[in-house]
Amino acid sequence: MIPSDHFYIGGGATATAITVVAAVLLLVTVVSMFALPRRYVLVPLLLGVFLVPSGNVLVVGGLHLMPGRLLALVGWVRVAWARPPKGGARFAGGCNAIDIAFLGWGIATAVAVTIQWMSMPALINQCGALGGNLGMYFLLRQLIRGTEDIARAIKVLVVVAAIVALGMVCERLTLRNFFGIVVGGVQEAPLVREGRVRSQGPFQHAILAGVFGATLVPPCLWLWKKHRSRWLAGLGLLSGTVMTLTAASSTPVMAYAGGVLSLFLWPIRRKMRALRWGIGLTLTVLHLAMKAPVWFLIARVDVVGGSASFDRAYLIDTCVRHFSDWWLCGTHDMANWGWSMWDQSNQFVAVADGGGLLALAFFIGIVSRCFGGVGTARRDAGSGREEVCMWILGAAVFAHVMAFFGVSYFDQTVVAWFVLLAIISVATLPLEVQSSGTARLATYPCGASAAAEEVDYAELGQTDSGSVQFSA
Repeated sequence: MIPSDHFYIGGGATATAITVVAAVLLLVTVVSMFALPRRYVLVPLLLGVFLVPSGNVLVVGGLHLMPGRLLALVGWVRVAWARPPKGGARFAGGCNAIDIAFLGWGIATAVAVTIQWMSMPALINQCGALGGNLGMYFLLRQLIRGTEDIARAIKVLVVVAAIVALGMVCERLTLRNFFGIVVGGVQEAPLVREGRVRSQGPFQHAILAGVFGATLVPPCLWLWKKHRSRWLAGLGLLSGTVMTLTAASSTPVMAYAGGVLSLFLWPIRRKMRALRWGIGLTLTVLHLAMKAPVWFLIARVDVVGGSASFDRAYLIDTCVRHFSDWWLCGTHDMANWGWSMWDQSNQFVAVADGGGLLALAFFIGIVSRCFGGVGTARRDAGSGREEVCMWILGAAVFAHVMAFFGVSYFDQTVVAWFVLLAIISVATLPLEVQSSGTARLATYPCGASAAAEEVDYAELGQTDSGSVQFSA
């Protein structure tokens, strides 16, 4: 994947493998994060994470720092470097149910994998993974504090999608990956399946590139409806659609369809409980009536041709049948369960096999709390634009859930999921002012104004929001 003659500094699994271009881009990103005011730190952070492929690795003292981990570390240094507000502060809304479930998932997975291997390298590996996931997620929770931050994050993702979509179209036409040739860290030539070019841009697989574009569609509609940034929203919708199509994979198309279908369910939004029970009952009846388990319905899905739909259904079936092997603390023996079982192309299966039943429960809890928070906020909004905005965020979560059944996130795509979690944590907050010591911190709902945020910082006696410390 990474050619040895591509101007790399170092090379090999145990040494730094990063191109000069990638190193320069990361350096510019780091400088920008320190030079810009705190409210704009999110911009270079997300640009650097998504446009520099995760195949570029900086190894320091045995620790592998991919762009996401490196920038998360720099982000925390930036937050700590700024002057802290008087009386201390915490991220918007404090610690919520999503944060607790996320923390539980990360710790449960790290402990389980360490127990599986019972070795120091496994411990170091999981410390890095845990630090990367928790560091990035809680950094985003620090930086996304109000409606303006939500809009800013989505706008940056739109810019990323526009750049990547253009690159993926060129990749499809020329059979050359611009990001692989210039920036490095990904294949220089795309995969071709049944005559279809599977463009991947800066992502590690075409499916993940398509999923990024597909799951960006609902947030772009939020930008259109809530923030009235129509030309940027339109650009995001176009770019997301192009990424979905040029990836030439069924999973992105299903994620795209899931998000759009959720939006069309708006007229029956007050009957969703009946719909959920109806779907659950239907699946139960099908499971009892079919010759094969109900999850083999996935095997019938083949949107673009040549999809490994049966493998995904068989993966779920194998995971269920080997429940006794993984429920306690996961397993690393999946490859011996059957042909191609090493390919954990299902997020739920990957979490279960990696961390056991406890990690799976926490991960499902993250998804559940997202839907629950959005649903409660939608009902509290009453009617009008705020209610629509909440529904759109629920559609974004459902688009990711659809993608989870076809792929597990293992590159920078996971940061897009983290961004959505941080957005929901802020957008579902009630409009109120909480007290924390001598500092007063406003919590901002989807409809809070940017002026409220500025007044809050003015009360703290500073122009830069400074350090925001995590507290439960």
